[in-house]
Amino acid sequence: MPLLTPLRFSWRRLPAAGVPVKNLGLRTVASGASSPSGASPKAFNIFDRDLKRKQKNWAARQPEPMKFDYLKEEVGSRIADRVYDIARDFHLALDVGCGRGYIAEHLNKEAVGKFFQTDIAENALKNALETEIPTVSVLADEEFLPFRENTFDLVVSSLSLHWVNDLPRALEQDTDEIQVNYPGMFELMEDLQGMGESNCAWNRKALLHRDTMLAAAAVYREMYRNEDGSVPATYQIYYMIGWKYHDSQAKPAERGSATVSFGELGKINDLMSQGKKSQ
Repeated sequence: MPLLTPLRFSWRRLPAAGVPVKNLGLRTVASGASSPSGASPKAFNIFDRDLKRKQKNWAARQPEPMKFDYLKEEVGSRIADRVYDIARDFHLALDVGCGRGYIAEHLNKEAVGKFFQTDIAENALKNALETEIPTVSVLADEEFLPFRENTFDLVVSSLSLHWVNDLPRALEQDTDEIQVNYPGMFELMEDLQGMGESNCAWNRKALLHRDTMLAAAAVYREMYRNEDGSVPATYQIYYMIGWKYHDSQAKPAERGSATVSFGELGKINDLMSQGKKSQ
């Protein structure tokens, strides 16, 4: 994806701390511009992107889409926290595969001046969540973004790139895991459909017989059941944030300019006390 070429990436994993339980009914969160010719020569055609657009459009048209937003809300807030950790502001930012804008709603104007939100599903853009940041909605496929290189100061993406065919292997890093407990396998499947996250692989089975589904649900419950009778589902989250270098960012000190050696780090408290006494 040429858009990301001039950017610097920061990878960091969140601690596996628990996440406060959401108001999910019986579902609880337990833990923590390109053309087809520019595609990677090793790219696979695994996913039906037109079907994924239809799935996301269907989900965004539902009367209560927020019922299924709990995971995307949670991850959007975590990505926003990472943006706040960067000691600079961003005049122009891009969210790739924004959905209903789960990152933008957690950011403010002090962090981002203007936010471009792109998604493959027009209904998701039409039903975007409120945010205080000026936003521009762009209907575009994540694989073929209509922007020139070096356009944005910040690029973010949340729960979207896993359906992209041309995805660099660089995403194979340490992951964040969020476990959600469901009453059963069918409730999990209902929520995935409500999120617009149903399977869109070309080799998917068009229909599963009822007996097969019931048997799978029984095996799932038998193998993974929690003490309270619920069954867990673990979502693996990959975080990626890219931003351009800016003169306001702190620069590393010149080699040899240190006044304290690593061998003296164990005496840091004594050194600080001596410094205070000499003032």
